Amino acid sequence: MARLPRRVLAGLPHHVVQQGHDRRPLVTDDEERRMWLSSLRDAAALHGVEVQAWSLLDDRFHLVATPPAADALGRMMQALGRRYVGWFNRRHARSGTLWDGRFRAAALEPERWLLPCMRHVELQPVDAGLVPAAGDFAWSSAAHHLGASVDPLVSDPPAYWSLGNTPFERSAAYRRFLEAGSAAAEASLIEAATRRGWPLGSQAYFASVLPASSAPLVPRPRGRPRKRPLTQRT
Repeated sequence: MARLPRRVLAGLPHHVVQQGHDRRPLVTDDEERRMWLSSLRDAAALHGVEVQAWSLLDDRFHLVATPPAADALGRMMQALGRRYVGWFNRRHARSGTLWDGRFRAAALEPERWLLPCMRHVELQPVDAGLVPAAGDFAWSSAAHHLGASVDPLVSDPPAYWSLGNTPFERSAAYRRFLEAGSAAAEASLIEAATRRGWPLGSQAYFASVLPASSAPLVPRPRGRPRKRPLTQRT
């Protein structure tokens, strides 16, 4: 099946994944983690991209991010790469790519998939066995959403604000949501959509936000469409 061009939709959140080349580390110590985070903050601010959630593991990072224009997400990732990868290469006296090809991204239907994708991103360190609970990991947005810190990178979406009328109510509700964990089927859907660049949500929703002339968001089946059977005359 041919790969569709990556589809980024202005104004919608996207789950974004970037891996290290050959699964090699993107970061090796806290100085590099701080530099990566600073580079991401600057790149997001430069291109007006709102980041709703993030997590940085040694060999990959995950984001939930909303671009104001279709090209803003790619430009943010390019700016992050130029600054961070150049700095990393100078520090390690190396050259060449650090990323494993282009980033993967899937547009999200906000009402259905934004909070589940935020949870999926912030549970990555738990799933990797690095910490027992998401809030224990220093290099993600989980502590922000749990009320333990304020992360200037993070823009809380309406779905998060709807969890409660006060900061305490919102963080408590989100803690329960995180602790409930992601079902295996839910995580599989998120990962598959992101890997293939397919939108995550209902066809009806994406049909309502896209012009009728838009190219298809998912590949059509191979071959000619099936002919309808002829109706038997009576």
